[in-house]
Amino acid sequence: MAQTNVNYKTLNEEQQQHKIMAEGHDYEANEVEDTPRSSGVLLHTVPEINRARWNHIEDLDSFFTRMYHYHQKHGFVIIVLEEFFQLIEFAFVVWLVTFAVHCINHDVLFGNRPPPDNHTKITFDDVIIPMDVCVDNFNGITYSILFVAALYLLIRTIKVLYHISQYWDIKKFYNTALHIEDGNLDNVTWHEIKKKVREVQAEQHMCIDKDHLTDLDIYHRILRFKNYLVALMNKNLLPVRFTLPVVGEVVTLSRGLLFNIDLILFRSPGSPFQNNWQLHDDYSVRGNQRELANRLSKLILWVAIANLVFAPVIFIWQLVYFSFTYANILKKEPGALGMRTWSNYGRLYLRHFNELDHELDARLNRAYEYADRYLNSFSSPLLAVIARNILFITGGMLLLILAMGIYDEYVFQVEHVLTLITLLSAIGLVCRNCIPNENLIWCPEQLMNAILAHVHYLPANWKNQAHTSMVRNEFGNFFQFKASYFINEILSPFVTPFQLLFVFRPKALEIVKFFRSFTVSVRGVGNVCSFAQMDVRKHGNPEWQPEEMSSLHADVPVGEKMQTAGNNGKTELSLLRFTLTNPEWQMPPEAVQFVNGVRQNAINDLSKLKKKEFTLNPLTESLISFGTIGNEYSSIAKSLIFHHNAMHNGEEGMMGQNQNHCQCYFEQMLQQGLGEHSRMQDNMSMSRRMMGGTDNARILGASKMVGSTNGPSQSLICSLYGPASAACDKPQDLTEADMCLSVLYLHEMHHKTVQENPLFIAEGDGRGDSNQPQDPDTDVRIARPGTSTATIVTTARSDSAAAETTPLLGLRS
Repeated sequence: MAQTNVNYKTLNEEQQQHKIMAEGHDYEANEVEDTPRSSGVLLHTVPEINRARWNHIEDLDSFFTRMYHYHQKHGFVIIVLEEFFQLIEFAFVVWLVTFAVHCINHDVLFGNRPPPDNHTKITFDDVIIPMDVCVDNFNGITYSILFVAALYLLIRTIKVLYHISQYWDIKKFYNTALHIEDGNLDNVTWHEIKKKVREVQAEQHMCIDKDHLTDLDIYHRILRFKNYLVALMNKNLLPVRFTLPVVGEVVTLSRGLLFNIDLILFRSPGSPFQNNWQLHDDYSVRGNQRELANRLSKLILWVAIANLVFAPVIFIWQLVYFSFTYANILKKEPGALGMRTWSNYGRLYLRHFNELDHELDARLNRAYEYADRYLNSFSSPLLAVIARNILFITGGMLLLILAMGIYDEYVFQVEHVLTLITLLSAIGLVCRNCIPNENLIWCPEQLMNAILAHVHYLPANWKNQAHTSMVRNEFGNFFQFKASYFINEILSPFVTPFQLLFVFRPKALEIVKFFRSFTVSVRGVGNVCSFAQMDVRKHGNPEWQPEEMSSLHADVPVGEKMQTAGNNGKTELSLLRFTLTNPEWQMPPEAVQFVNGVRQNAINDLSKLKKKEFTLNPLTESLISFGTIGNEYSSIAKSLIFHHNAMHNGEEGMMGQNQNHCQCYFEQMLQQGLGEHSRMQDNMSMSRRMMGGTDNARILGASKMVGSTNGPSQSLICSLYGPASAACDKPQDLTEADMCLSVLYLHEMHHKTVQENPLFIAEGDGRGDSNQPQDPDTDVRIARPGTSTATIVTTARSDSAAAETTPLLGLRS
């Protein structure tokens, strides 16, 4: 009877409850309430439609991650095609390399031997070796490579089929639970997906530990490990910086290194995490951190050795893969190598806590033009002179070859003449990139402010130093040439083992301390990085907070606070961004106090503007920087000043020229912004928007939109305008604009706080950097030139005190 749709039980309540629990989670309390009763018998009917299909999902991390990827990758069909095409690409590369080595008669192809029939014209039959003869040419090495490739292809095929089955389950979830068809995915924002998921949780309890899921819970599940990596980067514990004897300091973070770090810390059998949501129990035991560090050190050693053994194979594969991928692009556009891209190091450094990939891409894409113009504005006079002369010589040689080729086409049949033409063209392209634009306007500070407004994180000591080569070189690590990116990736198989051995392995003890110090248990989520909680009381930095928050840090020594605080305002800025893009999230009291304090400080700064003069304070300096980003932002900045003037002058009864004196002065300051070149760029951007490209969301579809379509419920700009403001009529644009102004304002507040409080440490990229010289008996880091201020707080070293600052066993609701 247990296998039928009708189950009979006695009326004993205790036995009923025990059997319900034994039946599993598919039989819920609501189903028991609907069960009809008869004399002495309890009749339990299973619903025809399984309403508990999504009840109690064991691995919600993987489920939510697949759910996000399903939305961003446009549905089931696209995902299946991508998976199968990856298999086809791998099989094609193996076949093509084998065919090129063993199945082509190279002597005939290169003209070293005449064709078999001694005819003058070489055909494909003369060059291609028959299949049976080709197979006979295989040697032991070829058979070994083909065996390994076939084994890998088989394993990858099984993995692809498994992924397809998982995504089929996600498809059913979207279609039946969320009521979203694949054809409509591009018209649904991620914010709407989250809202529907929370509704499904309330009905079917995907997570049985909580009745309701919050936005932060979903982000924790998807970005659990990514948040740890962001925090490790923020605390300078990733092996991205090392010094070479001749080259000097090198900054690199390849995809291969990221893969190995992710494997070591989160996914291998010996990693600190025993599954997707929980640390090993050993990390909750005091006094065994040395043992854990030795265990982690051995794991890093074995992974490094494995990378070193397979480095030649990985190198050949990456060389072939990059060649096949970009050969056609480089043939049509050789200048593509001279373009720039955000490096892996830059993407991780600039990433917020709880920020998804499409949200990060949106920010960095908006900053791309300003970053490109900033780096292109630097040039070396010596290099420019050399480049002009080399360009003159290569141009003359190329012109001579082309002129003789036009006179007689037989010139192009001369051996290696096409190779020479290609080489001269490549040299000329490189030289042209080294020669500065004659019409370039020098405005590095304004460009750096525009970059900061979008990327949100730059070292504080870069302020007013954007014109220096130090800042230019450091920023070049974030935003590198594509050619450098490709070279780093291709050579990474030989570099990664040494980074793991000599840079990452010595930090094993610090990493163990980090996991023990900055891991908390959240109900319904599991173990997460405490920084991802965005707790401004625990991990906030007093330098980045308004004075109203000082009471939260009064009982904490400055040195201890700096050890637990996020660098460069990471906690505060992450909190601001999350509140803007997730307006329905219920903030904890400390977060509400911080956000309201920032807005109230801005209102106070705006109210300090006098009637007859323009006062420089953090808000007005932020508005000036904000106004130089573009025409739309400039209009908002001038509108705020005009709105304040109109209200203030109306109260005081001001008349005549003094009424707009402050606004006129502000407009003069804005006119000293990015100059004519900036206005030309803004006009180009406006023309693109008029043609239908308002922003990335409209170009790529609603699925790439950041935040709610209704905009934030509260914002800094609306607070400055006051109640009943008409500034919030464009909610999609308001989220981006408000975050830009908030970032600039927080940085100006931080700069003012550091200037007025010499006991604070002005943050730079070098704070806490393990590559800096360090006193052996104290926890003092001696800053590199230009990366920190003169005042440094000294604290006594302790092996356990810092490690137990944030207890692992702390339970967060």
